[in-house]
Amino acid sequence: MNLASVMNISKSYGEKVLFRDLSFGIEQGERIGLIGVNGAGKSSLLKILAGLDIPDTGQVVTGNGMRIEYLSQNPLFIEHHTVLQSVFYGTSPVLNLLGDYQFLLEQSEAQPDDVKLHERLIELSQQIDAHHAWDMEANAKNILNRLGLTQYSQPVGELSGGQRKRVAIARALIQPSDLLILDEPTNHIDNQTIDWLEDYLSKLKSALLMITHDRYFLDRVVNRILELDKGQLYSYAGNYEQFLELKAAREEQELAQEDKRQNLLRRELAWLQRGAKARTTKQKARVEFATSLRDQKVEKPADKLDIAIGSQRLGNKVVEMDHVTHSFNGQVVFRDFSYLIKPGDRIGIVGPNGSGKSTLLNLIAGRLSPDSGFVEIGQTVKIGWYTQENLGLNEDKRVIKYIKEAAPYIRTQDGQVISAGQMLSRFLFPPAMQWTPIGKLSGGEKRRLYLLRILMEEPNVLLLDEPTNDLDVQTLAILEDYLDQFDGTVIAVSHDRYFLDRVADKLLAFEPHGKIREFFGMYSEYQASYANDEPPGAEHSDSKHAPADAVSFKSKSESNRPRRLTYKEQQEYDGIEGKIAALEEQLALVQAEMAQGGSDFVRLQQLMKEQTRLEEELRIALDRWTELSELAEEIEKNKRGL
Repeated sequence: MNLASVMNISKSYGEKVLFRDLSFGIEQGERIGLIGVNGAGKSSLLKILAGLDIPDTGQVVTGNGMRIEYLSQNPLFIEHHTVLQSVFYGTSPVLNLLGDYQFLLEQSEAQPDDVKLHERLIELSQQIDAHHAWDMEANAKNILNRLGLTQYSQPVGELSGGQRKRVAIARALIQPSDLLILDEPTNHIDNQTIDWLEDYLSKLKSALLMITHDRYFLDRVVNRILELDKGQLYSYAGNYEQFLELKAAREEQELAQEDKRQNLLRRELAWLQRGAKARTTKQKARVEFATSLRDQKVEKPADKLDIAIGSQRLGNKVVEMDHVTHSFNGQVVFRDFSYLIKPGDRIGIVGPNGSGKSTLLNLIAGRLSPDSGFVEIGQTVKIGWYTQENLGLNEDKRVIKYIKEAAPYIRTQDGQVISAGQMLSRFLFPPAMQWTPIGKLSGGEKRRLYLLRILMEEPNVLLLDEPTNDLDVQTLAILEDYLDQFDGTVIAVSHDRYFLDRVADKLLAFEPHGKIREFFGMYSEYQASYANDEPPGAEHSDSKHAPADAVSFKSKSESNRPRRLTYKEQQEYDGIEGKIAALEEQLALVQAEMAQGGSDFVRLQQLMKEQTRLEEELRIALDRWTELSELAEEIEKNKRGL
């Protein structure tokens, strides 16, 4: 069934034409990925489909009553609303009831004697009962938990940018819709969350249209890809792998057709130029055909980014970290951590958000000083730093002047001299754009320009902090090719599994209980080692001071000592199943009493608080049971020599 039809839409901003006369349809059950270079108009197209913008020409036709839910790259919230309120408020009347209920419930705690408030709460509670909507509240909390948000009453104004993005994702997922539109849902969320989101969207019943740079995500979730290229839209059936094959075939066919056109054009032009006497006898139609063939404009396949830029010589010493301890906001991030980074290393740094990955990069770069220990940087090291933070771009500066500040020209690996203007053209900034103020560029175009500026400085050590967050798929592919040829050292913090597999041959992985492990191999192999219950990184390590099995905060003597349950842990393990059973029984009794209803608001409020407390205690107990069970299993395996 057709959900939406896009008919001949066009969109421009000033003199810049994003796209012209685009037409396509979206069918029920389709999961579509939209790709294209930054600045091509992908986000603008999504906003038009979501009804948040209007095209210059054409129209979007949707079915009667069709519900569309949209996730923006930069979601907006009412700052004083709590996490749970922010998830509930949207286009669904039922969810709005839950949102109103949460809002009044919080007010009632501050005004316990307000009778009208209590009456309104009872009225809302009855309406929610009538719509059987309490399950929707439970589902919302489950999604928030999976996204790592457990403080439901925390105001969104207190959240970090990544946490706000997770709240927005939860809101988009919980709102009932026929078409779900997501703009970069994988930005600023960690790998574990991406895995969960990938699985969730793969089972989605509604249609899906999304922009993402995560190519594994595209490969595993979508069944159709739309490519926006130079104002035109191309449709490919299948996932990302099939798209690459079909696009290569399309470009090959276009090149063959262009060769035929050029040959025909040469013959027709030669015929036109055979002399005045001959031309008088020529048919008018043929003359017009030859002229139109000559004037015809043909779009060639997309330009390729060529960034085989040279780098300065790198000596034998890159970075040495020796017994480094560092704290952040009173919390120890590293303790007695030692590591030696060597020339040619390709290191990926992975781990949950907030675990200290960017802090480690800052220590490696010498931008932070450790609390104790030392970080020594080699004398020949020239660092290129690609940060996820504020780029510090002067919005009024012209594009070409910004690049010339780094270098007026550079030398490639084969010795060629290329000017700043030529490099900008290779980075898809044609001459007409090079004198544009930076402030007029799209966010993605600014990131691409920022990357070129760093490479123009010819570093020999590249530190990349989340480079995949704002670069398009095409730019990432070329960056990966460049890194394959790069003679220096690469250290990258990233949540992009595809990028890590392409770039890194070993990982520094932030793991629970204050460990950083070194793992030799691709990120996919690291993930698989978890699935197979193997301790990642257990077989290899070349760190300078750490034990042979891993780079960690533990001393060598501690790591070689056989692990066993302490007396306290054993006592806890023996009694935890009984504790879980008791909590489940108490929770069932509370829920049964709530189900009986009644107009005793005070008692209802007490029961709801008790339910929340018991659910939290049960969650903690289950997590602890899982942790102790896995530990007991591992100890038993070690005893058997497995």
